Amino acid sequence: MNILRVGIVGCGSIGQKRAKSLGNSCQLVACADIDVHRAEDLAQLTQAIVFRDWRDLVKSSTVDIVIVATLHDSLAEITRAAVQLGKHVLVEKPAARNSSELELVITEQVKYGVKVHVGFNHRYHRSVLKAKEIAKSGALGELMFIRARYGHGGRLGYEKEWRAQPALSGGGELIDQGPHLIDLSRWFLGEFTDIKGFANTFYWDMPVDDNGFMLLKTDDKKVAFLHVSCTEWKNLFSMEIYGKSGKLDLSGLGGSYGPEKITWYKMLPKMGPPETISWEYPMNDNSWAVEFDVFINDIRNNRDASANLNDALATLKIIESVYKESGLDYSS
Repeated sequence: MNILRVGIVGCGSIGQKRAKSLGNSCQLVACADIDVHRAEDLAQLTQAIVFRDWRDLVKSSTVDIVIVATLHDSLAEITRAAVQLGKHVLVEKPAARNSSELELVITEQVKYGVKVHVGFNHRYHRSVLKAKEIAKSGALGELMFIRARYGHGGRLGYEKEWRAQPALSGGGELIDQGPHLIDLSRWFLGEFTDIKGFANTFYWDMPVDDNGFMLLKTDDKKVAFLHVSCTEWKNLFSMEIYGKSGKLDLSGLGGSYGPEKITWYKMLPKMGPPETISWEYPMNDNSWAVEFDVFINDIRNNRDASANLNDALATLKIIESVYKESGLDYSS
């Protein structure tokens, strides 16, 4: 099996996680970052070539796959350029600052026929994969609704970071952690056609939202009730998936979010207290490696990326709808 050669644009914490999760069938051969020292540090893992300009990296004949792990303002531009040069791409969520930017990328991806995977890595956490397995088996019965919360408490100076600058981020908390909850909800329930929500800045002195609330409905009235927050003073990930025959309760993502855990509450024929089964995953998060392996298999088997640009587009349109309903415009 031939080794696929990977170039990473954006060598911060996410780029570093990606570099360490490539597996045995890929090799890191190129790095680029606006901070050349970060690129040099990451390149030392495999003696990769350092490029001072990402444009030179995506043009390189030594690169088969480009990982784009930059700030939101350059995700779409770099992905589009890589696609036009025939490279497969893994681009971090949300893949663009808005749907208009992303639609240009989709046009090029269709034209050039390469694979583009969007980094919705939460799909690949052990607890979420277990939940998907149970739901897909039909053991929960018909799914009815999802209730989920995701948040952190920021840190000193958070309001001065790039996420608080609309030109760089495209929005606030809703476009930061919101895409993960929206994507997971779509993955379980399907397309949302009725979008309601509210985004607001309650605490942080910044020109973007620090909380986003969503009520999303499918055509067949399945509902996702979602809240993302950067005033969640204790880091939290919580997702409850309700079916007509039981409920799945997921919590934690590892690290400061606590260990991953999933509890299955099985409704009994006589109802009353349910039968309860729990799984806990205290080991290190392997979602990055699992996700990349799925992407490589999609490339090798010439199939659509499992988490793709259309998923990102649907997510961004939901976010834009909530921003519009909230009277927020981050496009200028």
